[in-house]
Amino acid sequence: MRNPAAPGAVTESAELVLPLLPPQDLAAVASACRALRAAVTAVTARRAADAARGLEPLPIPFRNCVDSKPYAYFLYTPFSLTRLAPGASTRSAQPWGAAWARPPGPTWPRPNLDGFPSAVCGCACAAAECGGTQCACTDVEADAAGPGLEAGMGSLRECGDGCTCTPSCGNCHTQRGVAVRLRVVRHLHKGWGLHAAEALGRGQFVCEYAGEFLTTEEARRRQKLYDELVSGGKLSHALIVIREHLPSGKACLRVNIDATKVGNVARFINHSCDGGNLHPVLVRNSGSLLPRLCFFAARDIVEGEELTFSYGDSRVRPKGLSCFCGSSGCSGVLPSEET
Repeated sequence: MRNPAAPGAVTESAELVLPLLPPQDLAAVASACRALRAAVTAVTARRAADAARGLEPLPIPFRNCVDSKPYAYFLYTPFSLTRLAPGASTRSAQPWGAAWARPPGPTWPRPNLDGFPSAVCGCACAAAECGGTQCACTDVEADAAGPGLEAGMGSLRECGDGCTCTPSCGNCHTQRGVAVRLRVVRHLHKGWGLHAAEALGRGQFVCEYAGEFLTTEEARRRQKLYDELVSGGKLSHALIVIREHLPSGKACLRVNIDATKVGNVARFINHSCDGGNLHPVLVRNSGSLLPRLCFFAARDIVEGEELTFSYGDSRVRPKGLSCFCGSSGCSGVLPSEET
């Protein structure tokens, strides 16, 4: 005899399990029965509605009018983390697509970056007093000039975890998550790209490039693997190498951030040979010796416009990946770094 409560029980159980599954496992579950197929469809729709999984102040939906892919699957983090120790198990499954609404996760304080240098320092300002000459963490000259939008990579200094103020202080502009409306759009040749879903003003903070902080040794190991997978058409990676030359010119600070498996929506920002409409800025927070890479609008940006920046011009490989940026000065090949 058929149990009328069975479909409801299946749906209830599915809501607990399905949000933990990667796309290939979801597809396998959908073929089991009609009730599970409907549950998988609901989970897929909710995933496509917010790439950030409720971890940012605003949802960031996917939009695809090109093919049948409803979303890109990866683990989400609002801020950069250290990589797993060698031999450690993979990160726990991250629920994505559950029916219940979840408030944005806290982005303050940021996690302890075990294995990387840190410093215990910061200002003693009250929240309302940060900024300007009153705050020990403020770079007054950089503040007056803005985030260096004219040329090259800019720099800013902000309060951090070692400070007595709160995230609402006037010197924590880039630490409140993605507070502008964005969407992830599928392109015919470029794959996914990040677009503005509202008008953005010049100098407005857009997002941080979040992922896993890597040692140079690990970055080189992963880059070699990624190059092999990319050449076989099996991967589009998001490992970025930042080099900042010191005033002496004899050495440079190197920061490696990999958003291939664990990252935020900045992993979808595509390259533009003309420099793009986003300006990269290194932001230093008191209490941390590792800078963060943040993006500001390099000019006024209209709603619907794709967000892009230059990946660099240190090395262009003749047999590298094709560039489809469409700019008047497009080289036809994506730049790549020597890691």
